[in-house]
Amino acid sequence: MYTFSEEMRKNYESSPLSFVYYQNIDGKAVPVLASDGFCRNTGIDRGHVLEWLQTGMYERMHPDDVGMISRISNDFLNERGPYDVIFRCRLGGEYVLIHGGGRWQEMPDGPKLALIQYLSVSEAIEGMTIAEKNYDLFKKDVFYTDSLTGLPNLNYLHEYGEERIREARLEGKTTTVIFTDVYSMQSYNLHYGVKEGDELLRLVGREMKAQFPDALVIRAANDHFIVVTDLDSIEKIASGIEEADDNIRKKAHGVTSGIRCGICQVGDEMDVTDALDHARHALRRINNDMTRTWAVFSQEADNRYWRERYIIEHFDKALENGWIKIYYQAITRVSTGKISSFEALARWIDPVRGMISPGDFIPALQQYHQLYKLDIYMFEQVCREFIKRHENNLPLTPVSVNFSRQDFDHVDVVGKMNRLYEEYGIDRIADKSFFIVEITEQDLASGPKLLEEQMREIHKNGYRLWLDDFGSGYSAINMFSRFSFDLIKFDMELLRHLDDNGGANRVILREMMNIARKLGSHTLVEGVENEEQLEFMRQIGCELVQGYYYHKPEPLDDILFRTRNGMKIKMCETRQERDECERVWMNE
Repeated sequence: MYTFSEEMRKNYESSPLSFVYYQNIDGKAVPVLASDGFCRNTGIDRGHVLEWLQTGMYERMHPDDVGMISRISNDFLNERGPYDVIFRCRLGGEYVLIHGGGRWQEMPDGPKLALIQYLSVSEAIEGMTIAEKNYDLFKKDVFYTDSLTGLPNLNYLHEYGEERIREARLEGKTTTVIFTDVYSMQSYNLHYGVKEGDELLRLVGREMKAQFPDALVIRAANDHFIVVTDLDSIEKIASGIEEADDNIRKKAHGVTSGIRCGICQVGDEMDVTDALDHARHALRRINNDMTRTWAVFSQEADNRYWRERYIIEHFDKALENGWIKIYYQAITRVSTGKISSFEALARWIDPVRGMISPGDFIPALQQYHQLYKLDIYMFEQVCREFIKRHENNLPLTPVSVNFSRQDFDHVDVVGKMNRLYEEYGIDRIADKSFFIVEITEQDLASGPKLLEEQMREIHKNGYRLWLDDFGSGYSAINMFSRFSFDLIKFDMELLRHLDDNGGANRVILREMMNIARKLGSHTLVEGVENEEQLEFMRQIGCELVQGYYYHKPEPLDDILFRTRNGMKIKMCETRQERDECERVWMNE
């Protein structure tokens, strides 16, 4: 790590300007010096500021800006692009716009360090002495102008955007904000070069200005543009976006996926920043849907966004404090009525929000690539409670844990499972076949070749592998030639719609039982809720069922409470009974 001379360090650290020096060490930006001005602005004392810069700075950034900052920082660190960006950072309890500007500086003894200055945009604007507010007088001013496209930049929007909205309101007009993203811009740059990428950005700016001639068209950071228009017709706005998208695709030097836009009409209580955030949220709803070019903000979508924000911001704390608990749902053998195994289900019981639905937190964790933390946590809790069941003389019954394809991209799943299995000493009381990996049909069907090797590792290490949600709409029969499953778990929708379309699902389920047996896979149907459905399972020879008809999910403490108070619990099959039932089913 670079060492400053005593005099140089003293002079730099005592500066009232807000800046940080970074060094490129093995491809990572390592902070080596921060000024007094930076410490003062962030409220971090000098003794901890370098550590905070390396581990905690991103926590204060607005979640929507983290990805952008990460990309720009990486490009700058590797000298592939400039560091000139505006982002939102939480200071004093609220988000403040920060302008980061960087350059490389060769030190007297040879090494190059990155010098990045962080300035509050609002303070910079207040400090300017120019009083005129007409943009034409400023269009050559670099502070308000994007140098690449010649369009106004974010500084101009945040200084004068609110005024434009107020003027529109006085005239009885409704203002609409459009947040635009150039789709797959990074790929375009890699394929055609940065020069052609810059030309594409200029083209986008021209086309948006052509479609919205009376609007304020802003070049924001990277591949983003913002349009502030007095058009209040969503149909006209959508038509303009689609026309711009079509022209961009036709006129671009290379093949481009065009643009995507989020739209928000500015309400009476909104300011330009609120509207911009809402437009961004609307854009996120499009995701990778290539059939959509635009989406309009709705309050429902906004509520969903804030639920996601709460989940992501509190997830690590929920794991640490045990707010996420295991609820076990029994899986019952049709032929005997005994419990064959349990599925471990995650339930988030939050001290502020109460019960957070898995339908909310699981998609959010998946979107932000945090699901692997939950799945490994769940397996560890299953191990912990497996020992607890043994210590309380409860039957030792196999437990299935849901895993996602994403998990295998982030961690060595089998390695983690083996470590936890050994750490909790489970080998003293049960082998690994008591632990089951459930992975959905959708995940496997879309998984890379490497995933096949990882699934084989699960079997090789002695765990069982179940195919979850088969028949949920993505069915690909050819996956049975790629993977070997101990059990096929049929999606509950097949059972709910047994008699639709002339009873097609009855035929499908009956035939799939025979196919599964021939493939050497056992069978389970989810969603059994009444005696009629159960009787059909008996008729078609289904082995196992799961659903509220038999058992609702419950925590281990509830089961222990019943046993300690002399209350009956449902019978569980023994290992010998399980092996015999499986052998008989396979040979029928």
